[in-house]
Amino acid sequence: MNLHPDPLLTEVRKALRKGLAGVEPRKGLHGAPVTDGSSGPTRPVLDALDASAFERPVSAGGLGLGLTAGVLVGEELGRAARGNSYRADALAADLGHPAGAALAGFETLPAGGRVAAVPVAGGWELTGTATVDDVTADRFLVAARTGDGSVLLTVGRGAPGLSVEDACWPPAVRFDRTPVSVGEVAGPLDDAPAGPLSRARLRQAGYLLGIAAGAHRTAVEYAGFRRQFGTRLRDLPAVSFPLARALVEVRATRAAVYRGAWLVDSEPGAVGTAPAVALAMAAETARDVVRLSMQTCGVRAMTPELGLHRYHRLAAAESARYGDPAALWRAVGADRVREARRSRAAAVFPG
Repeated sequence: MNLHPDPLLTEVRKALRKGLAGVEPRKGLHGAPVTDGSSGPTRPVLDALDASAFERPVSAGGLGLGLTAGVLVGEELGRAARGNSYRADALAADLGHPAGAALAGFETLPAGGRVAAVPVAGGWELTGTATVDDVTADRFLVAARTGDGSVLLTVGRGAPGLSVEDACWPPAVRFDRTPVSVGEVAGPLDDAPAGPLSRARLRQAGYLLGIAAGAHRTAVEYAGFRRQFGTRLRDLPAVSFPLARALVEVRATRAAVYRGAWLVDSEPGAVGTAPAVALAMAAETARDVVRLSMQTCGVRAMTPELGLHRYHRLAAAESARYGDPAALWRAVGADRVREARRSRAAAVFPG
């Protein structure tokens, strides 16, 4: 892995920051902190940069920048505390599915699903409730478990038994014996090291990394001019040391996230559990760093003055949207144990 940043990606990052700076943030203390989904206000910025072509291979008319570029887009969206209008279309592209759908039900992977898929003639009936990116979407890509494992099912907005709830954050979609045919399977969601789910996890890890980095930047800037006891807050060891530790945590997480993306792009056979590790690590980092940033800024963190409340609410919702970190760590640990047992067996019974 080359630790020096790619000059092209550096320019992409600059262009994204400039474009996202022009997207008006939601400053209200109540309601959703961002407008999410593929039709959100960040979509014009991404369209202007042709972001949908970043990951697409050159042979298919794209730029061939790989998953690393997709992770970078997610990081900049999180850093700006804006809605994520990239991840759903990127996952749909991985599955060869049309853009414009909203993702639902990823929060219970890998352990299980809140949406039960009961087999019926010709398909399944869905029952349950799941969080969703965008309640205004015409189609939903719903993660559910069937007899063949986890799959992504396409459900139209007008399907029988389907209702949406946008009074909560994150919004939810409810199913009451909603019929889905076999032909509406968008694709599998297995644990293939470089498959669509692993790629989606790394994009989400990038988004969480950006949330942590943006909150930390805001806290450092505030501590640099706020004075207490005759000196800047940032000059007090009780403030500066935790902020320094948080910076180390953010940088370590960035290394894990981009290493996972690099493995998918360059050495898919060596990916292993890197996507799950990156997502779990990024989720925990976002929670820890945002909490510390809120504490550093005191009561002003709970007002529209600094905008930290948006990072706080985003971290609360997004850190478990693609699976609880504890469940991801358990899956990683189980894989490591299996690998250790296989290695021991190979040593005892060679060849």
